Amino acid sequence: MSFDRVAGLAESARALAAGEVTSRALVEEALARIEATQGATGSSLNAFRIVRAEAALAEAGAADLELAAGVRKPLLGVPVAVKDDMDVAGEPTAFGCAGEHPPVAEDGEAVRRLRAAGAVIVGKTNTCEFGQWPFTEGPAFGATRNPWNPEHTPGGSSGGSAAAVAAGLVPAALGSDGAGSVRIPAAWTHLIGIKPQRGRISTWPRAESFNGITVNGTLARTVADAALLLDAAAGNHARDPHRPPAVEALAAAGRDPGRLRVALSLKPPFTALPARLSPEVRARVVELADRVATLGHDVEEADPPYGQIGLAFVPRAAAGVAEQVREAPFPQLLDRRTREAARLGRLLAGAPLRAARRAEAALHRRIGAFFTTYDVILAPTTAAPPPRIGAMLELSGLATDRAMIAACPYAWPWNVLGWPGVNVPAGFVTGGLPVGAQLLGPAGSEPLLIGLAAQMEAELRWHEAWPPRRPNTPHRSPAPSDGA
Repeated sequence: MSFDRVAGLAESARALAAGEVTSRALVEEALARIEATQGATGSSLNAFRIVRAEAALAEAGAADLELAAGVRKPLLGVPVAVKDDMDVAGEPTAFGCAGEHPPVAEDGEAVRRLRAAGAVIVGKTNTCEFGQWPFTEGPAFGATRNPWNPEHTPGGSSGGSAAAVAAGLVPAALGSDGAGSVRIPAAWTHLIGIKPQRGRISTWPRAESFNGITVNGTLARTVADAALLLDAAAGNHARDPHRPPAVEALAAAGRDPGRLRVALSLKPPFTALPARLSPEVRARVVELADRVATLGHDVEEADPPYGQIGLAFVPRAAAGVAEQVREAPFPQLLDRRTREAARLGRLLAGAPLRAARRAEAALHRRIGAFFTTYDVILAPTTAAPPPRIGAMLELSGLATDRAMIAACPYAWPWNVLGWPGVNVPAGFVTGGLPVGAQLLGPAGSEPLLIGLAAQMEAELRWHEAWPPRRPNTPHRSPAPSDGA
């Protein structure tokens, strides 16, 4: 038995504007679904760190008054969620850490823009400590589980957002991506995950998150919904250092991308630790590439010239952890691996970090030249299916790094470059576990990637598959029709 179909983001917004449903009804239903799947037991998804039940219902009531008065905004009255590394006024931002964190005074810029678009923030989703790992577990909140198979992780670090969307608790959610942290959980929960160009969605009150490798992105079941949320959240704070030219993501989802030159890249970028592509994942990605070719695109195997790009990643990531630890209100409660990473980050925060930042321009030129021959790269998002719950939780720092690189060696180079990437579902492997592929492009290529993803979705209809029903998940009321 599968989850009942629920309204997506665009479908909900249309039904609200047409007066077919109220914001209060949608928010009440979302809160009921969340409540039925919360908790740290093995039968719960446990996707949320904070549920804003009272505040969300009040905001829904205000949205209904605006709708009745004829006000129209892109997401007016639609319930969404955000990852718990984003500031929501009146709520703590624990970022996966233990302890009773104080509430923040103001919304972060991305949340402010979602509210300006009319969205109702129903809660903040779970993430691992400072977003460091591709699993969403920890002593602060327990384990977040994969809706497709609760014995497995949904991935990380935006695992709470991915689990919430995949299970239909909310139609879409924001996450953040510093080494694949939107794309990896999207792959492992059968979702669209957009990592946009650096600066597309502001990370303010941080001018740069993790020295520029981390960006905010969107998770949804369909390309159009992920694009709609991207349009709503996009924009800059006056003091943002990265301000890319605006794009119209939702419009791109409705355009034919034309005939493209697609590079199928199956070789992992070089790392100091071994990584091998699972035969099952390889088979699904190659099958997807074959389907792309049947759509009229030219597909051939080719790998971008990554070189030693890892040398430009480690100092930025480790120094970012050190910065987070320095600001942490309860450093004594942090994971031992976090403290180890912070010690490394303090060592690398001087000359190595400056060298890593300088290397980006040369990497842009070298890898950018690849896009004179190809328009898009199609690559695995991960090398393996989602691990079991607890598989990485108690490992040493080095063992965690080994396991993380073995499972997820493909996503992080695009964080160094700051360029866009989109995860698309690639199918299922043994155990009914989802895996994904990523579409990668040069600077500002979100419209091209989104257009190709939407064309693939129209052919493959991946959004029509739902996870098995969980024991405590309530039946949904019928979703408003979109004519599909």
